[in-house]
Order: sequence, then C-alpha cells, then structure tokens
Amino acid sequence: MQLKKSLGQHFLKDEAMLSRISDAIGDLNPFVAVVEIGPGQGALTKYLIKKKHPNYMAVELDNRWAAYIPEHFPALRGKVINEDFLQTDLSQLFQYPTHVVGNFPYNISTEIIFKVIEHRATVTKMTGMFQKEVAVRIAAPPGNKEYGVTSVLTQAYFDCEYLFDVPPHSFDPPPKVMSGILQLKLKTEGLLNCDEKLFKTIVKKAFGQRRKTLRNSLKDMIHNKEILSEAFFDLRPERLSVKDFEQLTNRLKA
Repeated sequence: MQLKKSLGQHFLKDEAMLSRISDAIGDLNPFVAVVEIGPGQGALTKYLIKKKHPNYMAVELDNRWAAYIPEHFPALRGKVINEDFLQTDLSQLFQYPTHVVGNFPYNISTEIIFKVIEHRATVTKMTGMFQKEVAVRIAAPPGNKEYGVTSVLTQAYFDCEYLFDVPPHSFDPPPKVMSGILQLKLKTEGLLNCDEKLFKTIVKKAFGQRRKTLRNSLKDMIHNKEILSEAFFDLRPERLSVKDFEQLTNRLKA
C-alpha cells in the first residue's frame, strides 16, 4: 500500500531501533490500558504485542491500516479505532492509569500532547516518537532558547525526558528531519497550585512577546501598576520556571 503524504506517513524499518523503543516503553503491566496512536503497518506493534497486555488498543486514522492491524495481529481484533485521535472520545478509552505510545504523526504531535494533558487524570505516562525539534522544545529547561509555551504547559503536569535520536535512515521513506523519543511521566509532586486557566493565559501572553520583559508583555493584565517596578518584571519569560509562573499567576490573581 502506498503511503499517504497528507498523513505524514514514514514507517520505521530499523529493527534494532524498534527494539530499543520497545525497551524504552518498558513494562506495560502497571497500566490498566495501553493506547498506541498511529500503528500504521504495525512495526512497533509487533514488539509491544509480545508483552501481552490484556487491554492494548490502537487508534489509526488510515482505514487501510485500521483493517490491516487486526488481520495481522489477532489479539487486536475489536481493539482498533479507525478515527482521528484528536477527534476521538477518550472517556471510555482511557482508564487510570493509561500509557500512551506510538510513532506520532509529526503534523499533529503537539496537539496530541495537549489532548493528553487534558486527560492527565487517567494518562500517567506517554512514550513515543516526535520530530526531534518538537521533542527537544517540550523537554527544554528554563533559560534554554528552545524553552517556550509548550515546554511550560507540558512540564506543569509531566516530567519530560528526551531519551534518544532516531535518524532518518531508520524510516521508509526517510524524513527530512531528525526524530527523537520523548517520555512524559505524570508528576506526583510539585503540582500546580494556582488558577490553571489564568496560568495558561499568562504563559501564552508572556511568550507571545518573548523578546520583551514581563513588564512589557504583561502590563495590560496588571491593574496594580506599582508591582511593575519590581526587579522580577525585568526578566524575559524564558528565565521563569514552572513554579515561577505559578507564583506569578497567584500574584496577579490577588
């Protein structure tokens, strides 16, 4: 079957790399549900299915592969959802705790992250492949030039670790970019203690003008202009940790 460029399909062919990714995903037994996004022709599926998780499911948009997977992996018969993951009702699919895995379509990988964040009450771990640039940005620490909105909003809820590169020659056809494996683990400590909607607004507004200091980017949100004289507002957003943004949110809320 021909690949669909519109879906950004690049299939892994490097068996050594697939085995390494499977090892990085690790033991599936601690999870009530395991959901693979975009299994395609099942290159990674064939490794993970050996772990014999009783509630392993897949979400595949391409109807050709959605029919192919259960035919070649009988354990997944009745467990493949032929839908766009971003449009799928996950209320019945995700059960606490769920591990989300996959070779994520690069064109929607950030949206997948944000959907997982929305369902953090049930998704406790996520391991998969992203375009390296995106994965590095998500895991970037404060002070790094890659640190931005996606970094803060993801790290507010998950510990993020960039694991290793996946070079273009591991795929068929080879993509024009480097790929990488990223792992997210739901935080159990240091949880946000602020108005989360306001937190998100402040983060987006601050990084919307990332070259400006907080004094300039946030001045429209601040009613008490006296606090703008504080040295803290001389900083640019990339200098602030998640906790700094949390404290700033509580300050502005007050």
